Amino acid sequence: MQLHYIHHSCFAAEEEDCLIVFDYWLDPDGLLHRLLDNAHNKAVYFIVSHFHQDHYNPDIPQWCADNPNWHLLPSYDTVRRRRIDKSLPLAILRFGEEVSTPHFHLKAYRSTDVGVCTVLTLRDGTTLFHAGDCNNWYFPPAADPSDIDRVKVTYDQMEKLFLSILRDIRHDYPSIDHAMFPVDPRLGQEMLRGPFQLLNAIHIGHLHPMHYSWGLSAIE
Repeated sequence: MQLHYIHHSCFAAEEEDCLIVFDYWLDPDGLLHRLLDNAHNKAVYFIVSHFHQDHYNPDIPQWCADNPNWHLLPSYDTVRRRRIDKSLPLAILRFGEEVSTPHFHLKAYRSTDVGVCTVLTLRDGTTLFHAGDCNNWYFPPAADPSDIDRVKVTYDQMEKLFLSILRDIRHDYPSIDHAMFPVDPRLGQEMLRGPFQLLNAIHIGHLHPMHYSWGLSAIE
């Protein structure tokens, strides 16, 4: 399995007979399109963790409608907010949902934001965790007020929810081979709080940072 970083929170896991794409939004270097162009006889899966603009590309449903071997697995809120025809997805992801395909087994978990986070187990046993927007969104006092206002709970409630989600995942997966997880500069000095808590809770083989294209001036 090769794991390709595309942009922002998008990764593509490439196997000999399938391509699994997480949270495709933009493809500034054309890497994803090259992978798709070369996926002649491969099954392609687009997993969408939630409806936010930076985790979803509106072209995906049409691509899947036009290609019988391409499959869409969106979260429940993506289907509702992006008005996706419910007959199109291979499965609609909700908390606790489990989906088995010929290429992987998926389980969906809660998020500290909208939508879900997911753990996939490939046929060889390799595990992949994509967090979506699940993180300990612990904004420092100096953060942009518009970012802080998006958090609808207290910091204590946020942390308890995040740690609870990690416990749920650890119960099923005490060890994960590849974790794709937000490292967001908007959190300033707290940007590593969530990643460190993840590493303390679950044995992670490889941590792949994502979501760091927001607010880069925060660390300048």
